[in-house]
Amino acid sequence: MIRIHKLKLPLSVAAFVFAMLSIVQLKMADRPMLVFERFWTGAGWLQILLTALYGAFVAYHMQDSKQSARWRKHIWTLFSVVFFGQLALGLLGVEQFLMTGKLHLPIPVMILAGPIYRLELSFMTFLFLSTIVLTGPAWCSQLCYFGAMDSRAASGKRTRKPYPTRPGLKAGLMSIVVVTAIALRWFHLPFVLSTAVAIAFGLIGIGVMLLVSRKQKRMIHCTQYCPIGTIVSLLKPINPFRMYIDRSCDRCMQCIPHCPYNALSAAQILKNKPSFNCTYCGDCVSACPQEAIRYRLFRLSPSQARMVYLWITLSLHAIFLALAKI
Repeated sequence: MIRIHKLKLPLSVAAFVFAMLSIVQLKMADRPMLVFERFWTGAGWLQILLTALYGAFVAYHMQDSKQSARWRKHIWTLFSVVFFGQLALGLLGVEQFLMTGKLHLPIPVMILAGPIYRLELSFMTFLFLSTIVLTGPAWCSQLCYFGAMDSRAASGKRTRKPYPTRPGLKAGLMSIVVVTAIALRWFHLPFVLSTAVAIAFGLIGIGVMLLVSRKQKRMIHCTQYCPIGTIVSLLKPINPFRMYIDRSCDRCMQCIPHCPYNALSAAQILKNKPSFNCTYCGDCVSACPQEAIRYRLFRLSPSQARMVYLWITLSLHAIFLALAKI
């Protein structure tokens, strides 16, 4: 029999997702955002109901800390497949799967380079920044359509020896992106050239996934190459959530191989906190036999803090799944 307390998180996620998507459905009646509504008038409500039920289903399974790592990878992969699947269908001629407006390159670097090149902020900019405010670095572990590919490339058995991080490389690559975007605009270089540069950056990123992340079994693209990952790591302190290692940790080091973001090492465990790269994904929580790796939010208990984090993050995941298009 399902215990009542295990339904609190799923029901609250479902209620919030239903409420937020209902607002979108009502406010955007003239330009529907929901795919079902674009095909059949009124069908958007069915999509809202299905998405809310999906959010409840995911929340029910993710609240089990021992199963959350496995489920996180499944739902993140689904998010990426739906995102790129809609893009493919749209480009093949089914325009209902595309946003109304200009088509943007589905490369994370464009979240940074695009506004600099155009000298104007976009909806994507505000959406990205809002996720950091609401749920910290979860963009890099559950909401980025590109990151899911790096996660799959990095899957497999990892060693307890972390990949050496290079902060200078991260900062250097981000600087190159900023300077390149400024130069492309300053010198009024052809739009085709700007597009080619962006595509090249994305293709190199995929190469990093296939050649480096796949070999190291850690998400090197997201932690070392992607400038958006660097921005997330820099800005995540504005969010009140934190992760820490409790005194109950017996230094077994079993968590290290389970961290795909290279945020755990013997040195970091001795400091009782993950490193700069931590995305609060919770995979280490699933792996820790002592349950010593915990979420912190104000004066809430670790379990309460984790439930609040899951509520916000999974609600955003379900809403983005219904709305994310190009």
